[in-house]
Amino acid sequence: QVPLVEPGGGSVQAGGSLRLSCVASEYTFSHYCMGWFRQVPGKEREGVAGFDRKGPLYANFVKGRFTVSKDSAKNTLYLQMDNLRPEDTAMYYCATEGPPFCAADIATMGHAREFRNWGRGTQVTVSS
Repeated sequence: QVPLVEPGGGSVQAGGSLRLSCVASEYTFSHYCMGWFRQVPGKEREGVAGFDRKGPLYANFVKGRFTVSKDSAKNTLYLQMDNLRPEDTAMYYCATEGPPFCAADIATMGHAREFRNWGRGTQVTVSS
């Protein structure tokens, strides 16, 4: 089991940027849904962005602001988060080895049982 890594969290002002990383094998990239999910206290975890063999998917609330990219040489998937808003403040998790394809609405994913591997999470805080 390849350890998941989610560095890149931190505190920024609104409009700022952060980048999260998630390490996985090439087999995982090409056979399973993987993605980033976020959770704030008192709310359910929700999908932010995903990646499967068809490419990246985004929740409506991050489209145009967040971008998924892949570095095959490093077996790493990145989530570039630009134009961050205070409402993006949450704990962000990477998860791998989900179903063969991500749900069309990635925001509906995030249940623990949907993915075999979950990272420990990284806090993202956006101040106004």
